[in-house]
Amino acid sequence: MSDQPKLESLDLEYCRVERDGRMLWVTIDRPNVMNSLHPPANQEMARVFDAFAADPDLWVAILTGSGDRAFSAGNDLKYQASSDGAIRIPEAGFGGITSRFDLFKPLIAAVNGVAMGGGFEIALACDIIIASERAIFALPEPRVGLAALAGGIHRLPRQIGLKHAMGMLLTGRRVSATEGRELGFVNEVVAPDQLLDTARRWANEILECAPLSVRGSKQAAMQGLDSASLQGAIGGDYPELRAMVRSEDFREGPRAFAEKRKPEWKGR
Repeated sequence: MSDQPKLESLDLEYCRVERDGRMLWVTIDRPNVMNSLHPPANQEMARVFDAFAADPDLWVAILTGSGDRAFSAGNDLKYQASSDGAIRIPEAGFGGITSRFDLFKPLIAAVNGVAMGGGFEIALACDIIIASERAIFALPEPRVGLAALAGGIHRLPRQIGLKHAMGMLLTGRRVSATEGRELGFVNEVVAPDQLLDTARRWANEILECAPLSVRGSKQAAMQGLDSASLQGAIGGDYPELRAMVRSEDFREGPRAFAEKRKPEWKGR
């Protein structure tokens, strides 16, 4: 990944990025259209997450939306209607992440408002969802003759079970942040003014752990779901776990525990 562009070299128009130690904050920045995404925005975000994946100094990313109305209203239907009607999504998927199955650094969605359609699918592609009390989730594509093809059809049943998922997929109904937590796709619901601090707290808790252990755990958990049996999942081959076992951090953790000090993770 050494040939990937660095974050600092990217010319960004539709999102903002900020380094915060080992964290990367990514803010979708199209508030005039409720942070909906059109092809140029999707391509731009794909480049951002390419750079995040390639940067050894960044260990976790937090994704949110600009303003207090919307995380993302999904696909920019007005832009689509004014063009040739085609939906052009980069190889990495909607928002640059919904089809990115080789990124094992953790992603946190800080959902500050409406997360509809592709916006909800972006959140579902993240590992942890922190929701403002104002957040609203839905996959309303069938109401406009479409379907949740950026992973929502398949991620939602895997995350909350088939019946609950079908109740959302077949009706396009809106779900509050509180109901989202009850259904199981939201990790925590907080007041709007606490959202970003809460996301930062979750990120800091992740950063207390060895980064290669985190990535190995994510890879094994996600790819293990592809196995037909528990035995097959446990016996699977997970390169990120192999990298963990070979790392300096694999020795640093037990040594720090024995010496009663905080470990100094190097990510290698």
